[in-house]
Formats: sequence, C-alpha cells, structure tokens
Amino acid sequence: MEVAFTGDSVIDGGDGGGVSKSLAVIACTAMAILYVAILYAPTLILRLAPPDSFQSHLIRRFICAAISSVTSLIACSLILPIQWGKSHLSGVYGIRLDHIWQAVVFPLSLTSLMYAGTFILKLLLVLDSGQEDGGNGRSLSLDSIKNVVHEFIESVSSMASDISAWRNFFVAPLTEELVFRACMIPLLLCGGFNTYTVVFLCPISFSLAHLNHLLEYAQRSGSWLKALMIVGFQVGYTVIFGSYASFLFVRTGHLTAPLVAHIFCNYFGIPVIISRRTGMVTVASVAGLLGFIWFLFPLTSPNLYNATTDNCMCWHRYCSWS
Repeated sequence: MEVAFTGDSVIDGGDGGGVSKSLAVIACTAMAILYVAILYAPTLILRLAPPDSFQSHLIRRFICAAISSVTSLIACSLILPIQWGKSHLSGVYGIRLDHIWQAVVFPLSLTSLMYAGTFILKLLLVLDSGQEDGGNGRSLSLDSIKNVVHEFIESVSSMASDISAWRNFFVAPLTEELVFRACMIPLLLCGGFNTYTVVFLCPISFSLAHLNHLLEYAQRSGSWLKALMIVGFQVGYTVIFGSYASFLFVRTGHLTAPLVAHIFCNYFGIPVIISRRTGMVTVASVAGLLGFIWFLFPLTSPNLYNATTDNCMCWHRYCSWS
C-alpha cells in the first residue's frame, strides 16, 4: 500500500501539515482511551462470561489490544494528509526493513548503558555462585559458565510457552509502540507541535494508560494507599521511558528503535542504581548514565537510520533534528 504527502515538507516549529492541533490532541486522547477501554469491552459491553483461566484472560486481552492497534492505524491514515500513490504507508508509521540492524544494535547499546549497575550486580551474583561451587571442590570458571549458559537457554525456551512472556515481550511492546509512538507522534508532528513538546507530551497519555492497573493492585494488596504508590511509581517510570521511546522514534524515524528498547526494558525491569552489596554497582550506574548522556545524540543521529534526511514529510521530524 502506498501513499504520498499532499503538502510541502515541514520543519520544526512550522504550522503543521494540514492537521489542526485540536484534532491531533483529540485523536491521540481517543486512541489512548480506546487502548485501555477495549480491554474491558468483552465483559462490560459484550457481556461475555469472565475467562476461566489466566491464559484465556490474556489471550482475550491480546485480541483486544490488536483490534485497538489496527483501529488506531486506520484512523491515523485517514486523519494524516496523505494520499495513495507514491510511497509506502508503513513508512509513515516507521515500519521499515531498511537500516534494520542499525535500528536494533544502536538503540540496544544505548539503552544498555542505563543498566550498567544491573549488569555488574548480576555478574557479582554469578561470581558468588561460582565461589560456592569452588568451595565444594568444583571448577570455579567452568561450572559458573555452564550454569549461566544453562539458565539462559532454559529461560529463553520457557518464554516460548509462557503466556506472560508473550504479553511482556511481544504483545504489549508491539501494540503500545504502534499506538503511542507510530500513530500519535505523526499526528502531533503534523499538528504543528514543537519536537520537544511531542517527545514529552506523548508519554503522558502512555503513562495514563497504565492507570487501569490501579483497581487490580488495590484488590490484590487490599490497600488503596499501596495501590496508589505502586501505580504512581509506574506512571512516573512510564513517563520517563515514554519520553525516551518517543525521542528514539522521532530521531530515527524507525519504529524498531523504540520497540527493541521497550522489550529490553521490560526484560530487565527497573535499572539497579544502588546496592548494599558493593559500591561498584553505584559507580557503574553513574558511569553508565554519563555514557548514556554522552552517546544519546551520536547513536541516534538520523543519518545512521535513513538514506536521506532531506525533504521530510510532516510526520517525520528527523530532517530538521540533526
């Protein structure tokens, strides 16, 4: 399927590309609401019986998230100033196969710097385990390596049959990036919003979409205060990550960049900054943070991810953000 832009290329701070700011905001708000509300549609609207198992519950949610994503993609294509004929529609959403290795390797390398403390802590745990094995008369290095490799292979193989792993590392990252990055960011950019406004505005709807967990946490913990604290922390974290993911999408024009970063962060969780075991973790975390700041713009340079950075359409802003 192919599309072409109907207007001129738009630079940062322009008047947009034929989409009003109010329409862009309304559309983004509607997409965020739909993404959450549709999860409860089967029981509240369709009056279907509650799922009889956790697996059935997640599969139902997978279907709802897929419907929401497709609906948002279609709505976005109808709102944006595009017409059929000259370039691929998928490119509007950053769904591309060109420069794929750059979109995987560079964002992963950049994101991993924020987990320097986590990696050091895991390494220390492996070394401690190896020392215990050595105390039992076994080879320190060989047994440690075997255990790490064996555990890694087991964890990867178990993910294939783990429905929760499919949610955390495939369905949730993919559908969230499609809706909150691939759809919303082009709308806001074509609406004429400043680049940094888009980078920090989009994550707000992304974080608020996680408020649906409030009731779930309250029922599980039996305390609204604990639930509010958990969700509050989660919202704050998703705002930070959402800004980073939006930054990656705008800078690279490649949906793969924020997608792999999303999967990576879901796998490793919150970065470890301080550990009571040793100050090495804190030192590594600080060094990783400094490295992240230092390489943030060089490793996301638009020239690394695009054959040309001239004459961008309104839904791409990397041409004016070198």
